[in-house]
Amino acid sequence: MSTDFTLHAKGREDTGKGASRRLRRLAAEIPAIVYGGKTAPSKISMNHKDVAKALENEAFYSHVIALDIDGKSQDVILKDVQRHPIKPVILHMDFLRVNKTTLLTTKAPIHFTNESVCVGVKVGGGIIAHTMTEIDISCLPQDLPEYIEVDMSAVELGQTLHISDIVFPKGVESVALSHGPDHDLPIVSINKPKAAPVEDDSAPAAADAGEASEE
Repeated sequence: MSTDFTLHAKGREDTGKGASRRLRRLAAEIPAIVYGGKTAPSKISMNHKDVAKALENEAFYSHVIALDIDGKSQDVILKDVQRHPIKPVILHMDFLRVNKTTLLTTKAPIHFTNESVCVGVKVGGGIIAHTMTEIDISCLPQDLPEYIEVDMSAVELGQTLHISDIVFPKGVESVALSHGPDHDLPIVSINKPKAAPVEDDSAPAAADAGEASEE
């Protein structure tokens, strides 16, 4: 199980909103929690600058991360990020422990490729409408994909692709489809462009004709 990202953290004892605010304000650190497996949850703190830089990479959200806590490394994936609604500040993070023999469930971004040469757009003049940009998947850590690719080149005007149309990488399954065909949700469609409204010129013409007859 390979990891492409490493984060350094330290354990923390202080809990509560006041302690978290002090971490962010005085130490420029982010409070976080690590849970999962047979080990009790651990409260940690991480350098805000280092985490913010890692979050700029889309792959960080769907890769196994080597999390070094006080010199001891463990493999985790990112499960949740809480951000300030206005300021560019990360408020809290959740990490899930993983191991190479246990299936994990997480979200993966969907990348729609070949949209510019899509038949429904290039020939049919349609408009692409995405209904999903990420998808819940289940796999072993070593099979965790950076993203799920959907090829749009052959999609025609009026056609809708569903989860079942996705070609998943080996070892990766859709969580939704595991619950049955009723959960086969749409992910993207090619819609016909809305027709421009046509002005009705007949009414003014009829009115002009009526005025002329009165004269």
